[in-house]
Amino acid sequence: MNTEYKEARAKFEAGVAKSLQKHKERKESFSTGGGLPLGRLYGPDDVESVDYMRDIGFPGEYPFTRGVQPTMYRGRFWTMRQYAGFASAEESNERYRYLLSQGTTGLSVAFDLPTQIGYDSDDPMAQGECGKVGVAIDSLQDMEILFDQIPLDKVSTSMTINAPASVLLAMYICVGEKQGVPMDVLSGTIQNDILKEYIARGTYIFPPKPSMRLITDIFEFCSENVPKWNTISISGYHIREAGSTAAQEVAFTLADGIAYVEAAARKGLDPNVFGERLSFFFNAHNDFLEEVAKFRAARRMWARIMKDRFGVTNPKAQMLRFHTQTGGSTLTAQQPENNIVRVTMQALAAVLGGTQSLHTNSMDEALALPSEKSVGIALKTQQIIAYESGVTNTVDPLAGSYVVESLTNEIEKKAFEYIGQIDDMGGMLTAIEKGYVQKHIQDAAYDYQRSVEAKESIVVGVNKFQVREDNREMNLLTVDASVGERQIAKLRKLKENRDNLAVKNALEDIRAAAADDSRNLMPLIINAVRSYATEGEICGVLRNVFGEYTENIVL
Repeated sequence: MNTEYKEARAKFEAGVAKSLQKHKERKESFSTGGGLPLGRLYGPDDVESVDYMRDIGFPGEYPFTRGVQPTMYRGRFWTMRQYAGFASAEESNERYRYLLSQGTTGLSVAFDLPTQIGYDSDDPMAQGECGKVGVAIDSLQDMEILFDQIPLDKVSTSMTINAPASVLLAMYICVGEKQGVPMDVLSGTIQNDILKEYIARGTYIFPPKPSMRLITDIFEFCSENVPKWNTISISGYHIREAGSTAAQEVAFTLADGIAYVEAAARKGLDPNVFGERLSFFFNAHNDFLEEVAKFRAARRMWARIMKDRFGVTNPKAQMLRFHTQTGGSTLTAQQPENNIVRVTMQALAAVLGGTQSLHTNSMDEALALPSEKSVGIALKTQQIIAYESGVTNTVDPLAGSYVVESLTNEIEKKAFEYIGQIDDMGGMLTAIEKGYVQKHIQDAAYDYQRSVEAKESIVVGVNKFQVREDNREMNLLTVDASVGERQIAKLRKLKENRDNLAVKNALEDIRAAAADDSRNLMPLIINAVRSYATEGEICGVLRNVFGEYTENIVL
């Protein structure tokens, strides 16, 4: 660093120190929301170690720090998704068609809890939960209704489903067939990320080994038959929702990604091929600069992991493409209109971080499922950023910022430290089994909650700037209990009218194949779905063969 700059900075710092002494400098130390130390001032000496071509480069080129496309949003905007699904397939279909009419460019399906853990609506385990946190999907019949009048050759669909992802993907493929859309035309994503379920979310069914088999079966099948489909969305979102820091979100998400690539490679799949269909899913939190840096660091890290660790030479397989959802855990029931501002900041951070797809949460989600009005505001938030803010007119406009590049380096350094520790333990599956990942997330969540209660971290409307309020006038969406009764009646009628011998034979085929690791289960699951076997029946067969996972208690 040149002498003139150092002398000028020393003089500046002396003046600042004098001023702060006069005004009694705030005593608390400054850090990002994720706990990284944050300096008062950044300058050229904070990025001395950065080599432009090695660490930043050009957009669309390795290491993709500045984005995965050369033109980014100058070429096309991100896919504007709204995560939606509630009650019955009929009601969710109505919401989807409304969103598409308002300018949504991709659908994102929320399933109810029984669907997420492989139970039909008439199962005793589903009692009281049908349609509550998403749409109830028991069979191909429900999926046909869900996508009625929605052309699957023109719409990209993301499905947040994990343990039974193979079944829901099979249903989507079969709906495409009925619409005359071949599977090689379908585009979209299944989350299909079981490791983060063990870590943070809990909607698992089977133990890790058969779960990883189902995932790699999907990789293999889609590589050959559904080439436009993203076969996994490796999710840091739920890790962050569980309380992790930004660096932990990156580290544990990429460590999950490493485990999936290793599992697929052991099956003989080429990471240069299936690596193109891997996608990621991140949270956008409140600390604006840290979030922008987080996305940039994750992209650079994954490119280096794929190239250096797995020998991937295909640039498309080195790219980290990701969907972003604004932070559900940051929404407050107090002063819910404030959530519009929070979501706007988070969405802007995701855009400046180079996301490929974005969902913006609705202001009332801390109170209920989002209303039509609040969903509309959330979508318009994305449209205003895209068309009015000007931030999309140049690629990675914050590149070169002393603080952003410094934070990008810090997150990368910290995340690689975590990954190194996980490697030393034998990999992510072992780290999960030992509770290493869960404990770090729990500790981070505890530290944050303590800081809120101590008012070291301010949440507007919660621990500062509170007002008396009455939310009774808000038009909150509620799901009527009769939804479950109607769904069960529909399911009973389906079972009476279908070819039950064909269903029985299809399920027996799945049972036999599940006991043979050399067979790919996807074609057999698709065949069962075509005969209108239910999700619960298919998952029940797999439960009998694979067993069920029981969570270890982390102390």
